[in-house]
Amino acid sequence: MKYIDEYRDKGLVRLFAEEIKKISTKHVKLMEVCGGHTMSIQKFGIPDLLPSTVELISGPGCPVCVTSRGYIDQAIAYCRLADVIIATYGDLIRVPGSTSSLEKERALGADIRIVYSVLDALIIARENRSKKVVFLGIGFETTAPGSAAAIIKASMAGLRNFYVYSAHKVMPPAMEALIDEGVQINGYLGPGHVSTITGEKIYYDIPKKYGLGVVISGFEPVDVMQSILMLVQQIESNQPKVEIQYTRVVKPEGNIKAQQMLEEVFEPRDDWWRGLGVLKDSGLKIRENYQTHDAEKMIEVVVEETIEPKGCICGPILKGIKKPKDCKLFGTVCTPSDPVGSCMVSNEGSCAAFYMYNR
Repeated sequence: MKYIDEYRDKGLVRLFAEEIKKISTKHVKLMEVCGGHTMSIQKFGIPDLLPSTVELISGPGCPVCVTSRGYIDQAIAYCRLADVIIATYGDLIRVPGSTSSLEKERALGADIRIVYSVLDALIIARENRSKKVVFLGIGFETTAPGSAAAIIKASMAGLRNFYVYSAHKVMPPAMEALIDEGVQINGYLGPGHVSTITGEKIYYDIPKKYGLGVVISGFEPVDVMQSILMLVQQIESNQPKVEIQYTRVVKPEGNIKAQQMLEEVFEPRDDWWRGLGVLKDSGLKIRENYQTHDAEKMIEVVVEETIEPKGCICGPILKGIKKPKDCKLFGTVCTPSDPVGSCMVSNEGSCAAFYMYNR
């Protein structure tokens, strides 16, 4: 309780809010690029504490949301194979594909298992040697080391029936693409969990190339408000830089061991992001040395043509140029119990956050 109380201290939140109001003279748009931040910002009513000069916009911080519908279609195609078991995190199971979802396929009898760790998928592979176990590797630099560790363990243990279907992505190319496209952004709230792995160096090009600051933030109200204050101070003094507010977790150098595992198992590849299209070197592909655990390389499957849902504006929402309430489907046709787009499915999606806390 002490930890929670400390970082939800109303007095500190009000203090930061007053300081922001006192020094803020320019109208700025600050973008968070972490779904955890999006959820916290809406849950704790952070926008209502800010002056009219400071606007918060949500970016492509939800890995489920930015992943292509074609990825889901291919996962569904895998699960329809008689000798395949799908292992996945729970937030992916309800994401709509073109004509089905993993949830619907499981109801029809497909062997799809929700896991809480990729290591659970390794256990499933060890206990089901006659089956191909495909782990749906989704997420940014936060979850990718787990997939890398599992592939290394599977290789060392000779678990040739374990595969990863990688949709892992890295954040900086998307952050730069938004600026290159002309989206009005005056500073970034940097993702805390990603940064525990990468450290601060992955953001150095943002102030250097674009003159925008990045403050790596925690997730509690005090964290977010202090991070906003730090960004506003940078903007008002015209001194953009990379700063770490989340110092109790994030170290400047990041997690070196995790970085080494990522380098050993994955290599960069161009990848598709919802709303942004194909971005150079924004995805992680399994290296040739470990291709025996690469589902894309080792398991042939026929995938149906991808069909995007009509009326869904997840793309513009993920770019920060639209808000969930701008979507005609929001809260009526598209709800958490019956989602049309991925932004309403994931616990980190903007639409889900707005539906829960800001209708």
